[in-house]
Amino acid sequence: MTYLIDRRLQGKNKSAINRERFLRRYKSQIKDAVGRAIKGRSITDIENGEKVSIPVKDVNEPNFGHAHGGVWETINPGNKEYQKGDQFSRPKGGGGAGRGKAGNSDQQSEDDFIFELSREEFMNYFFEDLELPNMVKTQLTATTEFKNQRAGYNMSGTPSNIHVLRSLRGALGRRIAVGGSSRKAVLQAESELIELLEEGAPLDDPRVVELKRLIHHLHTKLLAIPFIDPFDLRYSNRIKVPKPMTQAVMFCIMDVSGSMDETRKDTAKRFFILLYLFLKRAYDKIEVVFIRHHTAASEVDEEEFFHSRESGGTVVSSALHLLTKIIGERYGSGEWNSYVAQASDGDNWDNDSLLCKQLLINTIMPSVQYYTYVEITDGPPQNLWEQYAEVSNHHTNFAMQKIVTPADIYPVFRELFKKQPK
Repeated sequence: MTYLIDRRLQGKNKSAINRERFLRRYKSQIKDAVGRAIKGRSITDIENGEKVSIPVKDVNEPNFGHAHGGVWETINPGNKEYQKGDQFSRPKGGGGAGRGKAGNSDQQSEDDFIFELSREEFMNYFFEDLELPNMVKTQLTATTEFKNQRAGYNMSGTPSNIHVLRSLRGALGRRIAVGGSSRKAVLQAESELIELLEEGAPLDDPRVVELKRLIHHLHTKLLAIPFIDPFDLRYSNRIKVPKPMTQAVMFCIMDVSGSMDETRKDTAKRFFILLYLFLKRAYDKIEVVFIRHHTAASEVDEEEFFHSRESGGTVVSSALHLLTKIIGERYGSGEWNSYVAQASDGDNWDNDSLLCKQLLINTIMPSVQYYTYVEITDGPPQNLWEQYAEVSNHHTNFAMQKIVTPADIYPVFRELFKKQPK
């Protein structure tokens, strides 16, 4: 028989089992609340926990009540109106349903039920609604990477980690220390025995016999010292230390022309969120730069990036010119790793698409670590896609994919950031 014992630490007045049961029971309401929280949350704060509220009507549970039907007796203190045996009609409403005074019961309300999701719970729900496979989910929710580093020796460990040289050195030192007095006594006894025999003492002399017995006893004692003892074993010790982190900058470029509606912007935001989480795993310090463009490009904050109503035609090269300028002025030193993610529906002026290709090949790609272009459209590839397809022939750190529905975000993301064969 197997017993499973839950030894997870629980806070005061909290139960992990009851919390898991609650999350399973109200999964759909929590997912809706997480979806609402994502739309109003900053990219840089996406991996934190969240306080979510559920309408109290959604968490009500059925319960049993006692109706005052049938024949029953009661005693009401201070009764001055009725005598024993009097009869009166049953109050309207029945079932013991109480009502407030002056008919105010219909206007009563309760606050929403509010509770806090942990970081892991929030990330799990965020990944789940977009159908992320569990393997990638675990990979992306990890925040710190470590490397193994040697740190001396331990007296316990696995056989594969035994340090032979250190163990033999310890065994030799132990044998020298334990047998030191016996060896000294053997040398003294042998020296005295040689002197007696040189002086002509017979072999049956009591002193000679005693010395021989003592020497034999000391040699037996020395031979009893084990060559190696479990106490001598030493194991290589390895500890995990955080990997040295460097700094990175992520450029989010989005087309906000009239053809990019709110649905496509929301899809782009989810892709940018994934990219931010992915880079956060590798870099301790990361900055995010938002560039939006229609016929002109500008650097904005996240709120304006996703929610500004300004729109117009499409000139993608304006965003690439601004990107080049920002990299040169603020991130041109070798201390920064630059990543670019561009989201668009692919619509652009024909002549401008050719200019974009030339800017990427000659200026931008040599300055960035990786450049990703996602085309959010359910139609055929546009002219920008056709020009960008030629960039990958010149630079291996350029990748492009197409997103049709939100369910395509994770497959596309994995394809863009899969490990390349060495």
